[in-house]
Amino acid sequence: MTAPVKGPASYFPAIEKKYGRPIAEWKDLILASPLTKHMELVGWLKTEHGLGHGHANALVAHTLAEDSGR
Repeated sequence: MTAPVKGPASYFPAIEKKYGRPIAEWKDLILASPLTKHMELVGWLKTEHGLGHGHANALVAHTLAEDSGR
């Protein structure tokens, strides 16, 4: 039995359903952005792409954490 998803990734199914883009596409957009600070990226996703704060925050947190581990 698999453990339930926790943390920012727990938002991913709702994000894909609500905004119609796969998570990989959102991650690519974040990584391609010239912005680098967490809250700048959150604000950008909210204003340019219409995401809610929680969804934008989850995407940025997960993407930046994953990217820093490379």
